[in-house]
Amino acid sequence: MRLGPRARLALLVSVFLLPIVASVVAAVYLRPEPTANYGELLLPPAAITAQRFARPGGGDFAFADMRGHWVLVASDAGACETQCREKLTAMRQVRLALGRNAGRVERVFVADDLRSSTPAAMASFEGMIAAIPLRGMGQPPGATHDSEHIYLVDPVGNVMMRWPSRPDPRRMLRDLERLLKASQIG
Repeated sequence: MRLGPRARLALLVSVFLLPIVASVVAAVYLRPEPTANYGELLLPPAAITAQRFARPGGGDFAFADMRGHWVLVASDAGACETQCREKLTAMRQVRLALGRNAGRVERVFVADDLRSSTPAAMASFEGMIAAIPLRGMGQPPGATHDSEHIYLVDPVGNVMMRWPSRPDPRRMLRDLERLLKASQIG
């Protein structure tokens, strides 16, 4: 069977158009799978402010001091009631579960007033940096003033991901393991 010139042209055009038509049909009718990450990726990432914080034992703290490390940030009332302790416990457990990569992740608790917290309550979270905003500096933005989420600051100083205040530790750990595996910094 011989094809005429028009049939050959139609066959040649269909070979090139078929992938385009298939991709349009797939984009319209087939739903893509949800993302693999549990935490919410913040786009665009927000640079954390250079604002300084007071530390309860004296001295001050700024997120610029943490450059080169991934930082988990939680914010809550200084009294740190049950929900706050659960949040800080989840951060501690996830960091410990990272194993040899635990040293790449730091933890910061930003409170509105640390005088109302008991030293015994904060002692159980060894290695966590506790800080309060310095007076007269205004309200700290974003990650340092949101008690509904746990935030992740990358080694460059950008707030780039957040989890709910009561996270699923296994899924949060999976997110951090993926990030640390893919990251060449921090």
